[in-house]
Amino acid sequence: MRLPLLLPLALLACRPPQTPMNERLPYPATRRAADSDSILGVAVPDPFRWLEDGASTEVRTWANAQDTLARKYLAALPERDAFARRLRDLSYVEAMGTPRKYGSRLFYMRRAPTQEKWVVCTREHDIEHVLLDPNTWSTDGSKSLGGYWPTWDGTRVAYKTKINNSDEAILFVLDVATGRVSDTLEGAKYAAPSWTPSGDGFYYVYLPSGPHIPTAERPGFAEVRFHKLGDNPATDRVVRERTGDAATFQGIDLSKSGRWLFATVMHGWTRSDVHYQDLREPSPTWKPLAVGKDALFDVDEYGDLFYVRTNHRAPRWRIDRVDPKNPERWTSVIPERPDATLHGSSIVGRHLSLAYLKDVVTELEVRTLDGTFVRQVPLPAAGSASTFVGDPDDNEAYYAFTSYTHATDIQRTQVDTGQTELWYRLKVPVDTSRFTVERRFAVSKDGTRVPYFVVAPKDRRGPSPTILWGYGGFQNSVTPGFVPSIFPWLERGGVYVFASLRGGSEYGEAWHRAGMGRVKQNVFDDFFAVAEDLLRTQVTVPQKLVIRGGSNGGLLVGAALTQRPELFRAVLCAVPLLDMVRYHRFGSGKTWVPEYGSPEDPGDLRALFAYSPYHHVKDGTAYPAVLLLTADSDDRVDPMHARKFAARLQEASAGGPVLLRVERNSGHGGADLVKAAVEKGADEYAFALAQVSSAVSGW
Repeated sequence: MRLPLLLPLALLACRPPQTPMNERLPYPATRRAADSDSILGVAVPDPFRWLEDGASTEVRTWANAQDTLARKYLAALPERDAFARRLRDLSYVEAMGTPRKYGSRLFYMRRAPTQEKWVVCTREHDIEHVLLDPNTWSTDGSKSLGGYWPTWDGTRVAYKTKINNSDEAILFVLDVATGRVSDTLEGAKYAAPSWTPSGDGFYYVYLPSGPHIPTAERPGFAEVRFHKLGDNPATDRVVRERTGDAATFQGIDLSKSGRWLFATVMHGWTRSDVHYQDLREPSPTWKPLAVGKDALFDVDEYGDLFYVRTNHRAPRWRIDRVDPKNPERWTSVIPERPDATLHGSSIVGRHLSLAYLKDVVTELEVRTLDGTFVRQVPLPAAGSASTFVGDPDDNEAYYAFTSYTHATDIQRTQVDTGQTELWYRLKVPVDTSRFTVERRFAVSKDGTRVPYFVVAPKDRRGPSPTILWGYGGFQNSVTPGFVPSIFPWLERGGVYVFASLRGGSEYGEAWHRAGMGRVKQNVFDDFFAVAEDLLRTQVTVPQKLVIRGGSNGGLLVGAALTQRPELFRAVLCAVPLLDMVRYHRFGSGKTWVPEYGSPEDPGDLRALFAYSPYHHVKDGTAYPAVLLLTADSDDRVDPMHARKFAARLQEASAGGPVLLRVERNSGHGGADLVKAAVEKGADEYAFALAQVSSAVSGW
């Protein structure tokens, strides 16, 4: 009998592994040093501090050896190639992004089934033209697109390129009609150009570099400049000086009319200061709009009035209107809802488009600019929808909808009448009708109700191999969305779970703040509550539970590994933060101090050290199997976290294998290649499968 391409997990769980899991792998030799830190008056060993130096030949040799071991181990796992084949089927499909019209042209992103990278297209008179094709920029795929910004009339576009898919970027200006590049600007890591109405120049954030600027302090050197097309960027006028504070981000936005210029300083993910200028004044000066308040403020301008979305004294957000003639007086337009969070807003077609989250599911509304209700936009299922995308004066708009079992579709709508038609629907070779989605709630340690979504086969029977994913931070809301890559696991009878933890903004700013700083432990407790609920309801058992997370989610699963190792069988930990005592010294670490707290502050350090995964690995503990995935050019979360954690776990664990996989030509967001995502996904699934398959025979 010929077996199917993808064997059911239930069947594979009965098969003993080909290699005993308790056989110690031939890990590369790792030098132990005598470094230590004084933490709250106590000397704490840091034997692998030498692995922080990514430029060191010794470190590179060690990391290459770790990667070689990991890839050899992963390549030999049963069903690894079958996972890769199925992921290729699901990944090499046509995909489109939500379009927006500039002038007479529609701009959008698109990827053909044969392409590795997304391209930028324009459409005019129903004729599509490829404007930017990163697939042609490098032979190895190491150059990628970092964003694009058309002029209001659609005749030019500014775009960023990234080397090795890192955050560092160079900005270019392209003539849409001729394809000619006219301007090149360095230091564009944080640049998001805001064009003048005529398209003769733009405001942007410039980030200098050089040996005189310490890497960890560099964000504080960012400044706002104005670039006039054709000028030497070195002579660009400085509009806002640097803050000198590495924990801040600057932003700049010019209104479509060209009259109002807004400057924003973000203090982490909890506070922002907004100033503005009236450029029609003979000598424009900066005036405060919202400064020194412990809240966030997002400003849209229309008709010389400011529409401010804020969580000031409104944790679930509201919208006020401000007349710059009387900036002290704020008029309520959209009051805070007690039962839902105002997740996003936009002004399109002389109306307000509002996206609410109610128990993590989107409700989409249209209102007039004075707040009068017009209609609720019908959505096909419990899922996630974007606000309308379009011009403030144009009645035509677009919006996207998605859910775990509803492939993304993009609708074109008329704002005034609500007339809507399908513009694009993602087609993926999977039968989503075979699966169910259930929204559930767990109860955390302090009694907080924590939502999570269970995606499972309709014919599931008994405890099943389960992957639990979480993030929990930086206001990042985990809402239902179509993820084609989860289906190889589901098609085998597995379960995929998405947890909406504190630290996000699913329930507003109070939900965010309950998962940050000195109370970050709440996020981990929420994650444990979801895991325990899955066990209590027999969705799975510890021997079949795999946890997965990346970046801040990598910190989450690292903390889960060290705090509750008995709950999980395996851990998939990508581009993580794991040394929370020294995180602020590397990459973009100082920009996260408002979110995590400062190791230089004794109170913050006490909380950080209490959960720092690297510092809580205990010798002789039977830890779950761990696959650490890092990127060689990650300039956001330094790979040193994964290196140090791998070394410490390999030394200490009496449990499953510990592997360190290094992605080449890759930044924090990956290698920007479909084939790289397929290979990484196949490795993760094969690793997880090998662990749940070996559960009956121990490590």
